[in-house]
Amino acid sequence: MIQYLEVATKHRTELVEIGRQVKEEVLASGLLEGVVVLWSMHTTCALTVNENADPDVARDLAWKMGQLVPHDQPGYRHGEGNSDAHVKTSLFGPGLTLIIHRGEILLGTWQGIYLVEWDGPRTRRVAMKICP
Repeated sequence: MIQYLEVATKHRTELVEIGRQVKEEVLASGLLEGVVVLWSMHTTCALTVNENADPDVARDLAWKMGQLVPHDQPGYRHGEGNSDAHVKTSLFGPGLTLIIHRGEILLGTWQGIYLVEWDGPRTRRVAMKICP
């Protein structure tokens, strides 16, 4: 069965920690060993795992991606004005596969699961499949 997480973003660019919601669904499934697959249903929104102890890490990621792939680049041809968001999503990727061990998502001490908004604010949808 596929479940969906709804994530409301507040800014054009931001990293939103979604680990709590994912962990709750894994716990509710009762599965002890397996994987959880997460998939962004959008082309301007990505998923990643990174440090969640210091909020400056998320800020630094967003800042550096803004430098590497600027929003207002004169060479973009896509008419919606969000070409940078498409490029950034492709660089980060739309999906994650995470290991479930002893009923919990296997993450390092400082790791968190993030939805990465590149073209907000919006309400985003993440598909989730919990598999043995």
